Amino acid sequence: MQIDWTAFTPGSAALGGLLIGAAATIFAVLAGRIAGISGIVGGFLRPRRGDIAWRVAFIAGMLATPALYELLGGRMSIEIDASSATLVAAGLLVGWGTRAGSGCTSGHGVCGLALRSPRSLAATLSFMAAGFLTVFVVRHLVS
Repeated sequence: MQIDWTAFTPGSAALGGLLIGAAATIFAVLAGRIAGISGIVGGFLRPRRGDIAWRVAFIAGMLATPALYELLGGRMSIEIDASSATLVAAGLLVGWGTRAGSGCTSGHGVCGLALRSPRSLAATLSFMAAGFLTVFVVRHLVS
């Protein structure tokens, strides 16, 4: 395996991480909520009175941001090298995993670790290990 050093951008990755952390912190401080996507989207399944507008705004902001980035001159190219069936299966597995793990990567990895939650540490270590193992199996054992 080789690293594509021309695509290695630690500065922008660090800036992105700082922005995600800052946004999650601001959201927690100002709204008193955790910026975990599965919890935010899951709230639509059992809506409570006065609880929908902020969820819609959060998701709309996430969906609008790439378009705004491109309008401001940024360039993105997204290539998905998977079939529709693979994407559907992956989405279902991610959904099942977030229910089984009581949260998603953003909820546990960004917000839960910041709150020093032991449960979030265990969840984050578990999904990172599963990711490492999956990449190893796919790249070195299957292909």
